[in-house]
Amino acid sequence: MAVVEDHGSMRWLRRRFLAGGNAATLNISDEAGRVRLQTLVLLRWLALAGQLLAVLIVNLGLGFPLPLGLCLAAIAASAWLNVFLTLRYRTTIRLPDWQAAAYFAIDLMQLAVLLFLTGGLENPFALLFMAPVTISATTLSLRSTILLLALSIVYVTLLAFFHMPLPWVQGEPFAMPSLYVLGIWIAITLGLCFMAAYAWRISQESRRMSAALAATQFVLARAQRLSALDGLAAAAAHELGTPLGTISLVAKELQRGGIDPAEMKDDLELLRSQAERCKDILSRLSREPKGEDAIYSRLPLHVLLDEIIAPHRDMDVRFTVSVAKGDADADEPLIWRRPEILYGLGNFIENAADFARSEVTLSVRYDRKTIAISITDDGPGFAPEVIERLGEPYVTTRPRAPRMGRGGEPGSEHEGLGLGFFIAKTLLERSRARVGIANRDDETQGAVVTVVWPREAIEAESAFPMPA
Repeated sequence: MAVVEDHGSMRWLRRRFLAGGNAATLNISDEAGRVRLQTLVLLRWLALAGQLLAVLIVNLGLGFPLPLGLCLAAIAASAWLNVFLTLRYRTTIRLPDWQAAAYFAIDLMQLAVLLFLTGGLENPFALLFMAPVTISATTLSLRSTILLLALSIVYVTLLAFFHMPLPWVQGEPFAMPSLYVLGIWIAITLGLCFMAAYAWRISQESRRMSAALAATQFVLARAQRLSALDGLAAAAAHELGTPLGTISLVAKELQRGGIDPAEMKDDLELLRSQAERCKDILSRLSREPKGEDAIYSRLPLHVLLDEIIAPHRDMDVRFTVSVAKGDADADEPLIWRRPEILYGLGNFIENAADFARSEVTLSVRYDRKTIAISITDDGPGFAPEVIERLGEPYVTTRPRAPRMGRGGEPGSEHEGLGLGFFIAKTLLERSRARVGIANRDDETQGAVVTVVWPREAIEAESAFPMPA
């Protein structure tokens, strides 16, 4: 029952993703730009400290002339902005995308002013334009990042032509060739574009992974709630059986009639007491639901596999299970019925059955140290261009094998999101499994998924409770 409900949760989740157009992408866009004000304030204080140190070293330490008052005024303006933000808002608030982008734009403008006063692109610190754009690419929306990137390129272009002289030794004129300045402009512009694109791509991968893991947690939580409801229903049926039987018997006696008032009073009192007992049982079960029975939670390996395969036996493929010992003295392990094992193996088996032409084979091998399960199908196999990326979220696997559905009609096909494969792999790896994905190397087409555990990771010890 639990396994069937688990796969129902996966299908429901896929429908929600597809019905929403692209729910994962929407969630990513909604979360973009939610950067904490405290983060921006701390980064600005760090930048201001570096700017102040650089200005003082150049002017006082090296003795190079520069407009010290104007430089300090530009630094002080940003410092006062930080003070205002700290006093005006709680630093723990998360800024909307547009507001964070506006603060980054102010930082770019302040940096442009400082560079204008200290040599423009001839100043080696011009590369600091990359910092706000890179941070924006990792935290803000694509639109805000593009706007900040364009603003940075505008500033860099203007500074190439309009700026005050670079601070240098008095009496020694310093002028860079125009061609060299052009090279600096090209280098900074290309660097801005590359860093923005690179940081954006990395942040998108991270957000997609977070969205997929959130989906995993949602499905697991739903499956655990359903499993808890199954246990609660079984416990309620068991404990309510006796009082409900008594109520039924007394009701029949009262229905027949012919009972004197004293006996009727006793029967009514008994009905009331049994109804109170039912109420107490339901209250106790809902308040303190019992865990699964220890014996039911531990199953021999082949029995556990039969349970996982059972929901898929009505498909038009044949399932074959073979179990072999690696060591002659190795006993068949007892396995905990852990949700991640049931769910992960169930998804791999479902995936193999979906793409198989006629048969799915489960080969089990165990010894005193390891347990290995290979799931093999005779379908088209994994496409070479995606096999290295399988197990990542939203990577679809392979073309569905052409076969007839029930009633002789063509089997239905759908475009998968690759999320189920990612969830299965993630859950099994959390149980300390190593998951291998390959195509068959014999003459027969097909895919092979191998799952290998250290035996102690999933084997049940008779005297210990089921791990959380």
